Amino acid sequence: MKIKFLGAARSVTGSMHLIESNGHRILIDCGLFQGKREESNQRNKTFPFDPKIIERVVLSHAHIDHSGNLPNLVKQGYENSIYSTFATRDLCLVMLKDTAHIQKKDAEYLNRKEEQRGLPPIEPLYSAEDVDETLSLFRGIGYLKGFYVAADIKLTFYDAGHILGSALPVFDIKENGRNLRLGYIVDLGRKNLPILKDPELVKGIHYLIIESTYGNRLHEDPRTTESKLARVVNETITRKGKIIIPAFSLGRTQEVVYNLHRLQDQGIIPHIPIFVDSPLSTDVTEIFKLHPECFDQEISRMIAQNENPFGWKDITYIKDVDESKKLSQVDRPCIIISASGMCESGRILHHLKNNIGDPNNTIMVVGFMAQDTLGRRIVERQKKVRIFGEEYPLKARVEVFDAFSAHADRKELLEYVENTKDTLQGVFIVHGEEEQSRALAEGIKGLGIQNVIIPALGDEVQI
Repeated sequence: MKIKFLGAARSVTGSMHLIESNGHRILIDCGLFQGKREESNQRNKTFPFDPKIIERVVLSHAHIDHSGNLPNLVKQGYENSIYSTFATRDLCLVMLKDTAHIQKKDAEYLNRKEEQRGLPPIEPLYSAEDVDETLSLFRGIGYLKGFYVAADIKLTFYDAGHILGSALPVFDIKENGRNLRLGYIVDLGRKNLPILKDPELVKGIHYLIIESTYGNRLHEDPRTTESKLARVVNETITRKGKIIIPAFSLGRTQEVVYNLHRLQDQGIIPHIPIFVDSPLSTDVTEIFKLHPECFDQEISRMIAQNENPFGWKDITYIKDVDESKKLSQVDRPCIIISASGMCESGRILHHLKNNIGDPNNTIMVVGFMAQDTLGRRIVERQKKVRIFGEEYPLKARVEVFDAFSAHADRKELLEYVENTKDTLQGVFIVHGEEEQSRALAEGIKGLGIQNVIIPALGDEVQI
C-alpha cells in the first residue's frame, strides 16, 4: 500500500491524499488550497495525477478546504462515486454551488479592475454546471455502516464531532495476506462543545493520518467563551461601534449564533440587531435541522420542544445582494456575521472594507486563519491590509477567540493517539503549519510511538 500526500502537508488548506492498494486508487478529500492568489490558482487548477485514474473519492466533511476542488476534479475527467455521510452530501449541495457563485462574482469584480490595467481576464476555477455534475456522483453512507469501496477495501465512517456530518474515515484493507486498518483523523472535533455529538474513538488502528492544526497550542476553556463574548459585545456597544465576525458558513456561524442567542436570552448582552449576511449560512442552517442524528442532547431537546436555536426576533438572515449592501448604511451598533471564514472571498470583504478603519468597531476572529490569508494578517494586527487590491488601515479592534475552534488542540490530539497506541505501527502528521506538526510529532514520540512522519507536499510512503 502507498499513501501520497498531495495537499495540506506541512500546511493547513487543500487537503488531498491518495491511497493505492491492490491496484485501486482512492482519493481522500479534494479541497481548495487557500493562500497567495497566484500560488492558489496554480495549485487548485493543476492536479498531480490524471483525475481519470482515480477509482473512488472519500470525503471526510464539507468544509471547502476539504471538498472545494471536487468540481474541478470532475471537470477534468473524474466520473466515479464520491462517498460521504448524508449530511455532508446535503451540505455540499449548497457549499459547492456557493463556491462556484463566489468565484464567478469575484472574477467579474476583479476583471473590471484588470481591464482598466490592460491585463487578461481571470477565469473561475469551475462553473455551476460542473458542480451539478459533481453532485450527481455523491453516495451517502451512514455512520458505522461498513461499506466496500473496492473488493478488498472496507470503509467505515465514525463521527468526527467537527462540523455537521463530519466523519473519520477508517479503511480496513486486505493486502498480501495481511489486514491493515488506516484511520484518517482529519479534522478531529472536540468534546463538550454545543450543538454536535462528541468525536468517536476508533480502536484497532495500525496507521494513523492525523491533523495538527493546533499541534502545539491549547484552546481556551470553552466555559469562558460566553463571558468573553459578552465582554467584547458590550464594550463595542458602549463605543457605539459594530462587530464584524468573519465565520465559516458551516459550523462556526451556527455556533456563534447559538451563543449570541443564549446571551441575549439571559439578558447578558442587549438586544441589538444581528445580521447573518450569507446566502450560504442561511441555507446551511436549514440543512442543520434535517440531521438530528448529529446533535447533542441539548439541541435535540430544544428541537423536540419546537425551539429554534438558530433563529429569534433579533437575528436576520440575508441572502439578497441589495439587502447586503444596505448594511453599510446601518449607523448603530450591530453584529454582522459573514463569510468566508479566512476573509479570502465573499461578502465579508465588503464589510471589512467598510468597517476596518473605524477604531470604534471590532473584528471578532472566531476561527483558524491560515498563513498568507487576509484573516491571518488581521490576526497579526498589521497596520495596513490589502482588500480587493487596495490598502486599508487596520484601526478596528481585533479580538481572537480560540475557544470557538472546532479542531482538537494539542492535549486532545495526544489523548486520541494515546487511546489507540496499543495497535499503532505508524503515524503521519498533516493539516498543520510545520511548527505545529513538529511539536505534535515530538509529543507523539513521547507516548512511546517512534514511527512518526511529517510528510512534505508530494511525498509518497509505502507500507
